[in-house]
Amino acid sequence: MTKNPFDPDIQRKDLSSRLVVGFERIAEVFRVLLWDHAKELGLSPIQIQLLIFIDVHPTELCTVSHLAKEFNMTKPTVSDAVKVLVQKELVKKVTGTGDARSYSLALSKKGKDVINQVGGFTQPLYRSVDAFSIEEKKYLYHLLTKLIFQLNKDEIISVQRTCFGCRFHEEKKAGHYCHFIKEDLKDHEIRLDCNDFKLIEA
Repeated sequence: MTKNPFDPDIQRKDLSSRLVVGFERIAEVFRVLLWDHAKELGLSPIQIQLLIFIDVHPTELCTVSHLAKEFNMTKPTVSDAVKVLVQKELVKKVTGTGDARSYSLALSKKGKDVINQVGGFTQPLYRSVDAFSIEEKKYLYHLLTKLIFQLNKDEIISVQRTCFGCRFHEEKKAGHYCHFIKEDLKDHEIRLDCNDFKLIEA
């Protein structure tokens, strides 16, 4: 029988269950902070997340197909969210030179203004994390990168531009090496979202 980590009796005896519940509480923080901004702006949380993603990523990653993979959602769901953002003139379609039906998304000036309002929605969480010692942050980050990569390998998280899955990454006894920037990396310097990421070819 599968353990229910939300059962307090199971949590009392099982550390992994307590950790799972802890992650659920952190996820709740993001939901609360996003909803607060969403209500103010008349947008849904996913629409805000799309705006933030489009703002900081190259255009080739800002297509409906890729955004669906990025956020583990169906293409119709993302298309509906994008349609609203276009109607509100927060994003604009950028058509490619080949197929006129294919397009990427870019922020409009109005969209940039919204980003300036919501870009700091994580500040309450950032301040809490920033209060940890540097050694605590390094160790926590090391564990998080391992967990996220494992979830990606288990196909729970579909897209990850992390060093561990990148063809430029080399693991060494003393740490890691990036062949793209040609630099050694320590555990806490492993990237979770790298625009230079290239998937390891099977």
